[in-house]
Amino acid sequence: MNTTSFRDLESAALTAMTVTERERFDAAQAEEDERLRLAELVYTARTGAGLTQAALAARIGSKQSVISAIENGAQIPTFPMLRRIAGAVDRTLSIELAAAS
Repeated sequence: MNTTSFRDLESAALTAMTVTERERFDAAQAEEDERLRLAELVYTARTGAGLTQAALAARIGSKQSVISAIENGAQIPTFPMLRRIAGAVDRTLSIELAAAS
């Protein structure tokens, strides 16, 4: 039985893309990376404060399912939501514009 690694399949798929397809793929990948960074940020802040998802949700006037969706990357929190989360875990929200790499 022949098997092909995921990396080989991924490389072949990326190579076969047109320039426009690759630009769209890269943009979608960047958005997903941002979504996951925010998910990790919220999770780390919440657990660092010793809160359950339900407790954090109660503090910010939301639902546990919303916190879950943010933490698993299914929902991108708004700026006001991030401010409420930061306050609920006794943190401040800091936004930075860094040089593109």
